[in-house]
Formats: sequence, structure tokens, C-alpha cells
Amino acid sequence: MNRIAVLIPHYNNPEGLAKSVASVHPEEEADIIVVDDGSIHKPDEHLVTKSYIAKGKVYFLYLEANRGIEYALNTGLHYIVQHPYQYIARLDCGDICLGKRFTIQSNFLDEHPNVKLVGSFARAVDTKGNLLFKQVLPTKTAEIRKKSYLNSMFVHPAVMFRAEMINLYGVYPTDYKSAEDYAYFFKFVKNHDVANIDDFLIQIEINPNGISLTKRKQQVENRIRVIKHNFYFGFYPVYGLFRNVILYVMPTGLLLFFKKILFR
Repeated sequence: MNRIAVLIPHYNNPEGLAKSVASVHPEEEADIIVVDDGSIHKPDEHLVTKSYIAKGKVYFLYLEANRGIEYALNTGLHYIVQHPYQYIARLDCGDICLGKRFTIQSNFLDEHPNVKLVGSFARAVDTKGNLLFKQVLPTKTAEIRKKSYLNSMFVHPAVMFRAEMINLYGVYPTDYKSAEDYAYFFKFVKNHDVANIDDFLIQIEINPNGISLTKRKQQVENRIRVIKHNFYFGFYPVYGLFRNVILYVMPTGLLLFFKKILFR
């Protein structure tokens, strides 16, 4: 068993799952934990296992009914903490690992024992692989902590964090629908050192049927709840509330247009 567990939730996207698993560099040493969230179209275990050419195993867990990504993630976390994994990485179906992503991130955490969570920059593409925009994020704790009041400073499927943090903060909250990662990682940001590696270690696919687009208003509404829960009178919390209210009423198409123009 490796020391890195890569957690992938799956829902009716067996092709995307196989593509993501196949993207892991052959020299990586990591186990894949796939949690199926009550899909109609189940993962093709043979195809996925065959496509994984890195140094590790693929494990499959199944929820009897569709409950939502936060429950799939938590099922995976409960499984992972029962085994001696040191680091937990995330990956979503359809997203692509760039280079030796897991080796780079685990080495960073080895070299910076005070850092509890690390992400990276990301390339965002459409379902045909065309570049939409690039996500370049703050790399240091202080800036991440301030700007987390504006939006998540981590690309969720690009993160790796220490398994021991589950003992401190439990698993993903289930009362922040579509923003469970923002609520969960805000605890890390608020109380510990965190970082982003200044390199593009993942390519994320912007799918019209993905959570970030189909449930964007719900996501922003719950992001506002997180900001209010951690609020203090300062520039970033005040500006963050104002900014997210604007995002709440902004049409999705207009938001994607601005991202393409500003972050191409």
C-alpha cells in the first residue's frame, strides 16, 4: 500500500473516470480510491484498472443510491483513514494530471511539515480540450488566508492534504451544498499554513453539466454563509461579501466570458 490515496468521486461518467486515471504519470506511487455515488452507468472496473499504469492499486466503493458529492467524498475519507495513508489527493472525473503531480505535491509536504494542504495552478478547458482560461492562485499562506474571503483559493481536484487533518476537522460538511470544499478547507486556511505550488499540475474540464455551473447560485449562496460564519470587520471579508452577492446575480454566461478575457 502506498502512502498517497487519490480520492475520485464518480457519477455517471465512466469515460471521464478512465481518462483521469490514465493521466496519472507511470512513475507515480499512489492508490486510487473511486467512490461511485449511486450511478446508473457504473464504472468499468476492468477498463479503469487496466488504464492505471502507475505504481499503485485501484479500489472501488459504491453507494447504494445517489446522495451527492459530499457523501461520496466522505465515504472515501472514512475508508482512507482506516488505512495507513499519509496524504490524500483529490481528482475529478474528466480532469487530467499534468506531470508527476502527486510526487511534486507529496515532496512539497515532506519538505514543509508545517503546511497542511497544498494545491496548484490549473488549466481550464472545455469538453473538447480547448483552453478556456488559466487559474493562477496565491502561493503563500498570508495571501491565501486574506483572499479566501473572496473565493476558494484552491482548485478542489488539485489539492493534497495530510490524512491526519481528518482527526482535527472530521470530513466534508454536508450542510454547504456545492461549496463543501470551500467550507472544509476554510478551516485549514484559518488555522494552519497552506500553499499552492506555482506550476500547472492539473487540467480541469469545464462541463456544462458540472456542479459549478448547474448549481452555481447554490454554491455562491453557501460560500456567502461560510464568509459570514468567519466574518470580521476588514477589507477582505467586507469586499468578499459584496463580491459574492454580485456573483450570485450575474448570469453564468457572462461570468465565463469575463474569465476567458481576464485569465486566458
